[in-house]
Amino acid sequence: MENNSLLTLSEIEDISTKAALIALMKEKERPFQKVEKTLIYEKELRDLQIELVKLQHWVAKEKKRIAVIFEGRDAAGKGGNIRRFMEHLNPRSTRLVALNKPTNVEKGQWYFQRYIKELPNPGEIVFFDRSWYNRAVVEPVMGFCNENQYRDFLVQVPEFEHMLYEDGLIIIKFWLSISKDEQLRRFESRKQTPLKRWKFSPVDQKGQQLWDRYTFYKEEMFSKTHTTYSPWMIVKTNNKKIARLECMRHVLSQFDYKGKKSAATTLLPDPNIVMRYFRSAHQID
Repeated sequence: MENNSLLTLSEIEDISTKAALIALMKEKERPFQKVEKTLIYEKELRDLQIELVKLQHWVAKEKKRIAVIFEGRDAAGKGGNIRRFMEHLNPRSTRLVALNKPTNVEKGQWYFQRYIKELPNPGEIVFFDRSWYNRAVVEPVMGFCNENQYRDFLVQVPEFEHMLYEDGLIIIKFWLSISKDEQLRRFESRKQTPLKRWKFSPVDQKGQQLWDRYTFYKEEMFSKTHTTYSPWMIVKTNNKKIARLECMRHVLSQFDYKGKKSAATTLLPDPNIVMRYFRSAHQID
């Protein structure tokens, strides 16, 4: 007996819109929820990327300087977020900064020195895949700095960021919050996927073993470096796709750029996904 619920090649070839695909799957009583979620995500992503292009034009015209910092535990989605942000932006006025471990020369310099030269020029947006905040969490957890270096950093960073703020540089700081179980799942996925295997390292494995130490140092970081002029935005990232969209919405919501009112989607982030840090907040990581 012929199964009329199956999609035929001719039916698929006749489809010209995403809405038509969903309608056909409903008619054939095929599971469509996952497909529908994917199509909604792709549309939202495209609409927000269009707004980011508008924002970039405005930033270039107004000579603004914007630094967007992505911090978080390993596998929280920092790189994936940045890739979606930068996908359609003009590379002439946007940059990715993902520094390697400091050289011997850099180790003898003021800690912030190698980051200062990476800060945005007028009309530029710079995305930091980890930043000077390495010294707040990763370095003390892994033993890459001593206690004095760590304490000096916590004292200096609010003053450093205040100087940047007074000079007109706009800093947006994201902490991508991931649960321990979800981090482990992503680690396992990396090991099983040839194209992602390079991402997995012994440092990643220690992220699970030293989970509580990471928690202690990130809370210390928030308490010392969350300020009115440079606040931390906590983003729940167990759902990577939702987190990407909400990070984009937050960045776009911070600026009154030309063409913003004609956006095809909301530019206000979900406060249940993106929120300012405050001490009583329950965090998944």
